[in-house]
Amino acid sequence: MSTMLTISQKLNPKLWDKDIEQAPIRKGFGEGLLSAGETDERVVGLCADLTESTQMHLFKNKFPNRFIEMGVAEQNLVTVASGMAAMGKIPFCTSYAMFSPGRNWEQIRTTICYNDRPVKIVGSHAGVSVGPDGGTHQAVEDLAIMRVLPNMCVLSPCDAIEAKKATLACAKTKTPTYIRLAREKTPIITTVETPFEIGKAQIFYKTPITNNQSPKRVGIIATGGLLYKALVAAKELEEEGIAVTVLNLATIKPLDVEAITELARECGKLVTVEEHQIAGGMGSAVAEVLARTTPVPMEFVGVKDVFGQSGSPEQIVEHYGMGVSHIKQAVQRLILR
Repeated sequence: MSTMLTISQKLNPKLWDKDIEQAPIRKGFGEGLLSAGETDERVVGLCADLTESTQMHLFKNKFPNRFIEMGVAEQNLVTVASGMAAMGKIPFCTSYAMFSPGRNWEQIRTTICYNDRPVKIVGSHAGVSVGPDGGTHQAVEDLAIMRVLPNMCVLSPCDAIEAKKATLACAKTKTPTYIRLAREKTPIITTVETPFEIGKAQIFYKTPITNNQSPKRVGIIATGGLLYKALVAAKELEEEGIAVTVLNLATIKPLDVEAITELARECGKLVTVEEHQIAGGMGSAVAEVLARTTPVPMEFVGVKDVFGQSGSPEQIVEHYGMGVSHIKQAVQRLILR
């Protein structure tokens, strides 16, 4: 088992326990924004009438004079934020991802990215794990539409602790940034000591291999709330004799080309895992890199060109083929090639 690696990355020691702590990824954003606001008075918050849902209420309650409730007006939300950034502020604006960046993409493109304003756009309730809200509210296209924008940085933290670190990190950058957050509670994978840096991917799991072994080998690249399922799948696959390395890709743009290329060269076969459309998402971004540097056989776990539907979060994730068993099946298909 990859015990030494887990220790070196300072991951949660209860990673494999049934009672592992869980928290909504969006909660980490709320805590991070509050901390960023305490550190830098230039930090301001804007919300589109979803303050508690996006966890911006923590900032609002502490800094009411630095918070603006924009109402249900997502185009104004980001346009006002761009103006505030032009005046030296560090604006964070929040809504459901389906509405921001879903509804106001043109304003983000023109007023923020075109002018290279350091606005931080936070899309909460992303992915199908929004569950009962249904297909109209399940943003599974947001990574695709945001990573294509020039100047835009795109972050997809794996748990609440990493979301807090991502929020604090992007508060210090001078670039437009999109942070993708999930609604439901997810397992806490990392700790406060786990390293985090924008643009750097990290190996969270790796099957140790001795010199006299030549096992079946596959790399898994995962992002966001599905990273935990990828880790569970890796552990089960290892017990079945398959060597697995799991890379946490918290930054979708700029990509850590070196880490992705090194994993492809080391493993020779890759599976990407994301709670997003396969077309245009994180897996596509990885494939674009490898097509230029290290072409390898790949499998893609994600939403397959369909809209979501209502149901419990776990039911929906399973229905659309993104559960632990589906990740294992993708690895096993590669092994058979």
